[in-house]
Amino acid sequence: MFHVVVPKVALISLHTSPLVQPGSGDSGGMNVYVREVASALAQAGVDCTTYTRADRPGLPAEVLVEPGHSVVHVPAGAYDLPKEALADQVDVFADRVAEHLEASGGADVIHGNYWLSGVAGHRLKHRFDVPLVSTFHTLARVKAEGGDLEPDWRERAEAEVIGCSDAICVSCPEEERQFRRLYGDPHGVIETVPPAVEHAFFAPGNRGGARRAVGLPADRPIVLYVGRIQPLKGPDLAVRALAAMPRNDAMLVIVGGASGSDGLAEEVATRALAAELGVADRVVFVEPKPHHLLSSYYRAADVVIVPSRSESFGLVALEAAACGIPVVASAVGGLLNVVHDGVTGVLVEGRQPERFARALSQVIDDPLGAAAMGAAAAVRARHFTWSLTAARLRRLYADLVEQRTLVAC
Repeated sequence: MFHVVVPKVALISLHTSPLVQPGSGDSGGMNVYVREVASALAQAGVDCTTYTRADRPGLPAEVLVEPGHSVVHVPAGAYDLPKEALADQVDVFADRVAEHLEASGGADVIHGNYWLSGVAGHRLKHRFDVPLVSTFHTLARVKAEGGDLEPDWRERAEAEVIGCSDAICVSCPEEERQFRRLYGDPHGVIETVPPAVEHAFFAPGNRGGARRAVGLPADRPIVLYVGRIQPLKGPDLAVRALAAMPRNDAMLVIVGGASGSDGLAEEVATRALAAELGVADRVVFVEPKPHHLLSSYYRAADVVIVPSRSESFGLVALEAAACGIPVVASAVGGLLNVVHDGVTGVLVEGRQPERFARALSQVIDDPLGAAAMGAAAAVRARHFTWSLTAARLRRLYADLVEQRTLVAC
């Protein structure tokens, strides 16, 4: 069998740009994923172009991020559209991506990230007759199980993308089990492609130095929450867990900003909740930080809390682990694979604040045990590298192109 090289991949990230700082708005772990995947693929010799919607004026039409990776800002609708309104712009977006592809020599593979990008990728697949790879990051039925309902039209759109995709990427075995349970066996293959962490930035370090760097007290237990402030991520549960802890010297540091149509209301509600529970003086809100600077906040923490209602992978949990910090996380989705319960952190069933409080106290009140957890977490995290992620995707792309070439012959 001959070897097929994959020279060009079109990565679709309609609703959020890999160039935008994660932690607020619609920017989060997916931004990091798309950016790091494209970079690792480019370094592996794959020509990647990421297409994202232009969400503010003055953006350059195209940005060369590094050799082999460009980001194209695609005009589609008003700049300040909320994510909930972007479905109406998918056709315009896809048409303009197609125009750019036609002018630049096309692509061998279309890879959509998130369901909106998948819908655009569906159109582009048939227009150019190339394979479609889909990474959903979140799915309507999965979110519904956590209590976050999505419109029926999103579920129908996801079903169409699933039926059209040549391959669906999941982050871990748990996500694959969840996918097959809720959606059945897809038409295309399911490929496990785990996200990763940049170990040059995220690695164990000195806690005291980290606390001095970010302005946190040296003598207080620090519980860290990193992520967007939105109901899905559970910042309210982090506050309730702090209030339920027996000790009253622990602090909760929330690094992130409001996200989504209810993000501002959630931030106001989270602050009000802290005041209502009498812990407002122990909850510190920190504006979103450049991704590489988050490592100092991780190193400053005694424990990281990830109280999400659902999570396809849990990049925050992996970044914390890479920094040698134990994680207390919801026992849902990909967090079941990222956190090794009792070894690298603690998984909590249900959403009772008291259970999270006990788990946080278990880590904080046992420094030796926490140190052992952190050391084990750092070792485990070393297995997750972007170069390995890119290698799996490169092989997948090549297999799909080769299959299509053989059929055409």
